[in-house]
Amino acid sequence: MADWKLFEINRDAWLSMLSDCARAKKSIVLEQFIFVNDEFGQKLINVCAERAKEGVIVRFLWDAAGSFTFWGSGIVENLAKKGIELVFWKTLIPGYYKVPDYRSWYLRNHRRTLVIDNEIGYTGSICVENDKKNWRDTNVRMTGPVVLEMTSAFERMWARAKRIRKLPRRRHAHDPEFRYLTNFPSPGRRHIYAAVVDAIRQATSYVYITTPYFVPTRRLLLAIKGASERGCEVRLIVPERSDYYVVDLGARAFFNTLFQSGVKIFLYTGNMIHCKSVIVDGVWATVGSMNMDSVSLLYNFEANIITTNAKFIGELKRHFAHDLEEARQVIASEWYKRFFLEKIPEKLIRLVTKFL
Repeated sequence: MADWKLFEINRDAWLSMLSDCARAKKSIVLEQFIFVNDEFGQKLINVCAERAKEGVIVRFLWDAAGSFTFWGSGIVENLAKKGIELVFWKTLIPGYYKVPDYRSWYLRNHRRTLVIDNEIGYTGSICVENDKKNWRDTNVRMTGPVVLEMTSAFERMWARAKRIRKLPRRRHAHDPEFRYLTNFPSPGRRHIYAAVVDAIRQATSYVYITTPYFVPTRRLLLAIKGASERGCEVRLIVPERSDYYVVDLGARAFFNTLFQSGVKIFLYTGNMIHCKSVIVDGVWATVGSMNMDSVSLLYNFEANIITTNAKFIGELKRHFAHDLEEARQVIASEWYKRFFLEKIPEKLIRLVTKFL
C-alpha cells in the first residue's frame, strides 16, 4: 500500500532525504538535474560516503548541463574513492544524438529521483543547491509499489548514460492509484505530456496548474483553452519573477489568448515558485519535474507521479489554495490597457517560443 509525505519547501525535503539516506542498508540511487557541492550537496555526499563504507551501493546520475560546475572536474574520481559511482548524462557539447538541428542541445535529463533500498522514493522539482533551499517546491516521499517504477526508470536511464545497448526490462507496479510516468523526447513516448493533455481535455469542473515556466505547445494550449471555454474553472499560477526573465516573457506572450478563453492567471509573489503540478476535478493530479514549456514537454527526459488518490489530491489542492494567498490575480482589463512599449517584448518573444 502506498504512503507519502509532501514537502512544500526544499529545505524540509532535504532534511528528510538525509535522514533516509543515513539509514540505507542496501542501495542509494540519485538522479538529479542540478547538483551543487555546497552546504547541502556536501552533506548528502558525506552521508552517502558513510553508507558506502558499510557496503551500501551508491550511484549518482547527474545531468552535465544542470550540474555543469562539475563537468570536466575530478568529481568522478573523487567520489569513486568514497565508494560512489557517478555518471554524467550527456556532455555539454551539442550533437550527442547526432540530431542535425537545435534539439541536439536539449534532450537533457531533467528528472529528480532518489531511491533508497528500493523501498523509499523521492521525486518532484527539487534542486540540490543551497541558494534554492527556501524555494516553493513540491517534492514527495513515497513508499509502496510505485517505488518499483521509480527504480526501474532509474535503471533504464543509468543504462542509457553508460551506453548499454540492451536496457533493463521496464517494470510496472500495477498500483491502481499511483504511477511513476516518464517523458522520453520522441513521438509516442512523451507519456506525461499525453496524460496531462488527456486529463485537461476530460475536465468537467476545474483545472489548477502551477508551473515556474509556462510556454505551452499548441496542443497543450488548445486543451487548456478548451477546458475553460466549456465552463471549467481554469487557474494558472506562475511566478511574478522567475530565475529566467526570457521565459517569463514567453509566459506573458500567452496571457491575451488565455484571457480570451476565461482562464484566470495568478502571479506568485513569495519566494521563487518552482513546483510543477496539475490538478483536475479533484480526481486526477500530477506532480514532478515536468514544466509546462516546450523544452520539458518535447525535448527533455522527465518524470512525474500521476495519481487518482483522493487524499493525495486533496493535499495538493490545499497547497494550491495556500499559494493563491501569496499570489495576485492578473486582471484582463488592466492587462490589455498596459502601455504599448510593455507589450513589444512579448510580441517578439513569440517568434522563439518553441525554443523555450
